[in-house]
Amino acid sequence: MKIKRSQSDQSQNPKNKNSRNPTKRRNIREGFDHSNVEVCGKEDGFLGSYYEGKVVGKVGRNKIMVEYKTLVSEDDEQLPLSEAVEASDVRPVPPVVPVSGFQVLEKVDAFDSDGWWVGRISGRCEDGRRYFVYFESSGDEIAYPVHRIRVHQEWEDGQWLVV
Repeated sequence: MKIKRSQSDQSQNPKNKNSRNPTKRRNIREGFDHSNVEVCGKEDGFLGSYYEGKVVGKVGRNKIMVEYKTLVSEDDEQLPLSEAVEASDVRPVPPVVPVSGFQVLEKVDAFDSDGWWVGRISGRCEDGRRYFVYFESSGDEIAYPVHRIRVHQEWEDGQWLVV
């Protein structure tokens, strides 16, 4: 026996792939208006990096116009770089997680080359004020002062998770 669902029943069914959740869609598209955000680097050589900026507008259904805090325009280096990016590549700036130090193999973000790069603590310098961070994407190991390292966090389902 086939049961035909009414249009309102279909939109309530979470298994219905055609149903839309307007609240969720609004949070993705409008939740970042004029907010400080980070944009995930997707190009070769930039994978695993995040760049700070602010949302300055929307472009179409799935893109957001971002003005970067640390990146400059190729045409005029006095102007910040602005570009349209996929909304799925944008996340809020993570909260500061206070720490007194880091452990070997701990996943962290290190600030370098105008952005935050995902790596792992590989050791502590003899001076005690810097840590070595190893980056799997490049095979580089670089020493950073503590103020340029943060606890790595993932943005999932609208909340920050320390992983």
